[in-house]
Amino acid sequence: VQLQASGGGLVQPGGSLRLSCAASGFTLDYYAIGWFRQAPGKEREGVACISSSDGSAYYADFVKGRLTISRDKDKNTVYLTTDSLKLEDTAVYYCASGGPGSQPDEYDHWGQGTQVTVSS
Repeated sequence: VQLQASGGGLVQPGGSLRLSCAASGFTLDYYAIGWFRQAPGKEREGVACISSSDGSAYYADFVKGRLTISRDKDKNTVYLTTDSLKLEDTAVYYCASGGPGSQPDEYDHWGQGTQVTVSS
């Protein structure tokens, strides 16, 4: 069972990125998938979650309207599309399976994280 997060990088304020969370060894569709982020010196916080049942999406208030979480069943991948990025979005972004919920301890398996840096 393995999750691989990718797609991070350096982007200017107002820019966009699409983060990917690819699974191997299990089918992502059977699990709720959450995206979290952790900035230096801060605790890991929930960003978005997509349910396993009907694909319902939930977002933290501080990202609503700027992020979209989605699934691609054929690719066994969950995406986090980030728009209108702000300086404060700079963090390592992680995906995890389990949940559903916004707290890290509700999730069982974690990817290794991908760095997102927003800078002018």
